[in-house]
Amino acid sequence: MIVNGIELVKVRDNVWEIPKTGSMKVPGRIYISEKMIEKSFEHEDSLQQVVNVAHLPGIEKYSIAMPDIHWGYGFPIGGVAATNLDHGVISPGGVGYDINCGVRLATTSLEYNKISHRIESLVSKLFENIPTGVGASGAIKKLSNKEIKRILQKGSVWAVENDLGSPNDIEFTEEAGTLKNADSEAVSERALERGYDQVGTLGSGNHFLEVDVVDEIYDETTASLFGIFKGQVVVLIHTGSRGLGYQVCDDYLKVLLSASKKYGFTLPDKQLACAPIKSQEGQDYLSAMQAAANFAWNNRQVIMHLAKKAFKEIFSMSESELAFSLVYDVCHNIAKIEEHKIDDEMKKVCVHRKGATRAFPPGSNSIPVKFKSSGQPVLIPGDMGRYSYIAVGTQKAMEETFGSSCHGAGRSLSRRKALTNAKGRDLVSELRNKGIFIQARGYKTIAEEMPSAYKDVSEVVEVLHNEGITKKVARFRPVGVIKG
Repeated sequence: MIVNGIELVKVRDNVWEIPKTGSMKVPGRIYISEKMIEKSFEHEDSLQQVVNVAHLPGIEKYSIAMPDIHWGYGFPIGGVAATNLDHGVISPGGVGYDINCGVRLATTSLEYNKISHRIESLVSKLFENIPTGVGASGAIKKLSNKEIKRILQKGSVWAVENDLGSPNDIEFTEEAGTLKNADSEAVSERALERGYDQVGTLGSGNHFLEVDVVDEIYDETTASLFGIFKGQVVVLIHTGSRGLGYQVCDDYLKVLLSASKKYGFTLPDKQLACAPIKSQEGQDYLSAMQAAANFAWNNRQVIMHLAKKAFKEIFSMSESELAFSLVYDVCHNIAKIEEHKIDDEMKKVCVHRKGATRAFPPGSNSIPVKFKSSGQPVLIPGDMGRYSYIAVGTQKAMEETFGSSCHGAGRSLSRRKALTNAKGRDLVSELRNKGIFIQARGYKTIAEEMPSAYKDVSEVVEVLHNEGITKKVARFRPVGVIKG
């Protein structure tokens, strides 16, 4: 099959390969159904980006893309690449501007059919408690330079130490909420300034806090392990490192553009600017990126605390009655040093996940003890008008995708096209008629994020479930949403 001038060879029903040609160092691998191919690549060049990534020095096995693939900066969103530590590179384009954008799922004791009449009030209280939108600030007091640097070193541990969460929250956050080699000194003063008053804020674009109801369970045993039951009210939080992370990426793209020339790399796209992982430039970016990732974990931790406070106020419940508990927090814009089996040998590699979620299997030493029997929870939000999913990672993911899965539905329309399609429509009323209450800082964000701007997340999840990369556990539908 030829798509946009690129050859796709069918490997399995949901796996396609781009053969290694020209100066590609490895083939491309795309996990996608034949049905999804036409609408996924009709208007954009993300397939070419898969090819471009295959040119990175030291890339191992494949340039990989998930079924939620769409165009991004440098890497496609939904892109995964692992590079050799000895002669490979690290690329900010493989992480993205929103460093450690990720998702957090919390459960409650509430049953939707008993509190459905209070959802509108709850959404208003959440919107009041949690600042949203571009430049949103003021969730907690403005922090000093010294305090923001503590967050960059400690991650979500900082929030717990400041009574904005419990020690259990740390256990159920990827990497325990802290990348240990972060260095706040590698972060510019401008980046620090942008983070001073953005802790506990949602931001804009596709970031959200959703109140969902569990409407389908596929694996009763695993759902029970996670504390999930049908009809339950749960909360999904999707945001990242805000202006601080954006600035870190912006700062280091300039550094790594120079490094690419310095080290003589010939790349098909300057957006893949990179440096050897072991170089000073590579290490500096890695340290700063890890600091921004810690900021993001702390941000989601504080938002969860503010959300819990809103629930307690609306329902007049104590902490123990509400049982507002973190299931897991997982990031999907990150580069991490991990060990994977390559050519029958265990190797340490730098795994770039750009709009892709870690999906480690049962027995992994990198996940909480509680999940050793099930595998790591994988959180896959959809659009605000349909569904979101929780799945688990598998051994096959470790063998084929460096322990990675999709991160969401994936856009099918650009923001500009979505705005055009939204003209003359009352999306707030349309969602309300579906039983979904939404509050946002402006109508433009709602229009840009309208449900039809995204692929059907159920199709995305089904691809990886059928391939055995992840296994479905439960599905959620939104009933309340706040956005920037």
